[in-house]
Amino acid sequence: MQDPRIRLACALLLSLAAFISIAGAAAAFLWWLVFTPRWKNIRHVRAVLATFLLFALIASAMVLTGTDGFSYLVRMTAILLVGTWVYADSRTGDLLATGAWLGGSRAGFEVGMIAEISLAMAQGLSADFSRVRLAAEQKGQAWGIRSILPAGRVIISDALRRADETAEVLAVRGYRCGGTLCPLFFASPRERAALACAAAAFAGAYLLH
Repeated sequence: MQDPRIRLACALLLSLAAFISIAGAAAAFLWWLVFTPRWKNIRHVRAVLATFLLFALIASAMVLTGTDGFSYLVRMTAILLVGTWVYADSRTGDLLATGAWLGGSRAGFEVGMIAEISLAMAQGLSADFSRVRLAAEQKGQAWGIRSILPAGRVIISDALRRADETAEVLAVRGYRCGGTLCPLFFASPRERAALACAAAAFAGAYLLH
């Protein structure tokens, strides 16, 4: 999906639909089957499986306490699939372009830039974690809770240092507030159809709830 506006709008509508009811979650899952590359679009399969396992454990605990754990699992799984698609389909600059288009050259540009920096930092944390784990495996060290916690402290400390350096660079270059960006978007007929179906899924979940 080339148009980031439609991608984010679809993600929001489908997530809300899945949150409202099981029917909305089923509609979001069908949308995911039709309009995405499905499993081929998942970048980090282990992370997705670990998240699903966490949802399953929480759902099991809810069932044991007498609440509707099945509904929770279905809804969160649909939201997880939509989230993995958005993450895999995103490109550098999408959030900045969407923010500038939506909120203008001041607030929109600021929000978009903050979102871009945050996403880049999150991707950097994931890459650093993978490198630390690979280094530990090459050294023959056991990888568990005892090694994850010290590695996490180092990675977070390094991320905070990089954030300070980014702020210093922006200050040195004279950045104050806002900026000028004139993004160009292209939406194919398939993307428009995807947006219409996502809106229909949300409307149906809301009306039938």
